[in-house]
Amino acid sequence: MVVNPLRPLSARLSTFASWGALVGIAFFSIYPTTNWLTGFRDRHYSLYFAEELRLPFVPEFIWLYLSMYVLFILPPFFLNPDELKRLAKELILATCISGVVFLLLPARLGFSRIPPADEFYGGLFQGLFFVDQPFNLVPSLHVVYSTAIGFAVMARAGALVRALLSIWLVLIVLSTVLVHQHHLLDVVAGVALALFMRLLWERKK
Repeated sequence: MVVNPLRPLSARLSTFASWGALVGIAFFSIYPTTNWLTGFRDRHYSLYFAEELRLPFVPEFIWLYLSMYVLFILPPFFLNPDELKRLAKELILATCISGVVFLLLPARLGFSRIPPADEFYGGLFQGLFFVDQPFNLVPSLHVVYSTAIGFAVMARAGALVRALLSIWLVLIVLSTVLVHQHHLLDVVAGVALALFMRLLWERKK
């Protein structure tokens, strides 16, 4: 596969800013709204196995969970404007699809949302619980965004960066379960949706 050389950083940052804003509009229009709406539903589905509730709660994994936001910074340093546009379109469409699924399958988290006793981590989790209600679960947009960005960057990166990104991506995905924000189905659905978005745009080439 021939990889086109990177265009000037200014062009990449400009595209990243404009299309990133569109992704932000899609996310903040859909995710909080559907979370708010599903909170009023009388019935919520328990889309998890009982055995999953035995998985340990590891508060230290919150740093890996939050590291997704660092991952967001990488695309303009690896991708050309056309690739940045493609990634943004993948994320926007995935967000729209996820919003429909959130409304059709209103789920409820099986884990108890109790902040850890440690004062520092307790404060972090209280903040997380405040901004993120436990209803928008399947698919996990945390996983969708991390996977889509990770695979887009890995397609452009060298062997060492690909290896490091692969490990980082696995840890982010694992963290969504170990900080008890998601269940296994949410993770699988998130990875599958991100990969479907990538294959969809590959076919449009």
